[in-house]
Amino acid sequence: MSTTKTAKLSLGDKTIDLPVLSPTVGPDVLDITKLYAQAEVFTYDPGFTSTAACDSAITYIDGDKGELLYRGYPIEQLAEKSTHTEVCYLLLYGELPNKAQLADFNARITRHTMVHEQMHYFYRGFRRDAHPMATMVGVVGAMSAFYHDSLDITDPWQREVASIRMIAKLPTIAAMAYKYSMGQPFVYPKNSLSYAGNFLNMCFAVPAEEYVVNPVLERAMDRIMMLHADHEQNASTSTVRLAGSSGANPFACIAAGIACLWGPAHGGANQACLEMLREIGTVDRIPEYIAKAKDKNSGFRLMGFGHRVYKNFDPRAKVMKQTADEVLELLGVHNNPLLQVAKELERIALSDEYFITKKLYPNVDFYSGIILEAMGFPTSMFTPIFAISRTVGWISQWKEMIAENGKIGRPRQRYIGPAQRDYVDIRHR
Repeated sequence: MSTTKTAKLSLGDKTIDLPVLSPTVGPDVLDITKLYAQAEVFTYDPGFTSTAACDSAITYIDGDKGELLYRGYPIEQLAEKSTHTEVCYLLLYGELPNKAQLADFNARITRHTMVHEQMHYFYRGFRRDAHPMATMVGVVGAMSAFYHDSLDITDPWQREVASIRMIAKLPTIAAMAYKYSMGQPFVYPKNSLSYAGNFLNMCFAVPAEEYVVNPVLERAMDRIMMLHADHEQNASTSTVRLAGSSGANPFACIAAGIACLWGPAHGGANQACLEMLREIGTVDRIPEYIAKAKDKNSGFRLMGFGHRVYKNFDPRAKVMKQTADEVLELLGVHNNPLLQVAKELERIALSDEYFITKKLYPNVDFYSGIILEAMGFPTSMFTPIFAISRTVGWISQWKEMIAENGKIGRPRQRYIGPAQRDYVDIRHR
């Protein structure tokens, strides 16, 4: 990383030289590590939208171009040619696996899909109507009480074991949360199935009859997982890194990431999108809501359109659109009013000048919500599926952060409260 360039910062009669770091791709970065020591000032950047908090070699996004790279590979190529577990290997280890490496990795994941039998009791401690994300936060955090042999973050082998365990067990934990909320018996993992196929089986199989995983739905779920596997330094990933910087065990860090992902502005976006479609209800009401979306004073916002990072078409959405078409064709759900509303909204957004000029294209949350709805998942399961998908990204970022031996995260603030004042006795207030 080049540091030959510098930027000058003038503060009164003092001039500070700030090193300029050049990345592999993307904008240059001002190194302000010593700014407080040299100039006694902090930077002010709410939301950290202009601040690089770390070095990372995992994921790169160019929002203007609509580009997403996993370890340098375009997401469109991976979605077309790869599988989720192969992408997991890529994110974790930096390179695509050869045939033997992938077979070994899949075998290790498969052997760790079951959870400790005593963990079943945790589920029975939750109310039946608990949100699956609430259950997942608790159960994943509790993994540290069961897997004591993979808590030492200074041991590379224990970090590896913890990583494999979480990637393998998160689908099982999420499926159990779903089954518990449905009042159905837990379904154990099947080693003969793929990662995505096993998750579908654990969600939809019942002991009374055999469930056969449809390959189109299996591929759709695999793509959903792959497309959500990592996304640079988003809120939940930053949460995992911040928790990990304190030396917290890996299960606690991932539980923190799940809790952050639960927020409607983050992982809950596809659920919010489906709830909006339900509010619209029928195709004939769409013009009314389009008018509201164009009215700045209405307070209404179309969910599932546009993206905070992408100022162009979300590259993941292109893949999800194709997958949504395949799933809807297979299931023959074209007469479903909710999905009719979604398809008409999509048509308008891709042709209406207002949406085009503002680059409000349908995003990945819009299409993934449609797919999961068509598969039969309730909206409460959308974010848990997101959590399963993002687990490998969180772990990859966590392992990278641990290897850097960085400092504990400690953001600064601009204090705007009262200056120092003296205590006044309660009789005189």
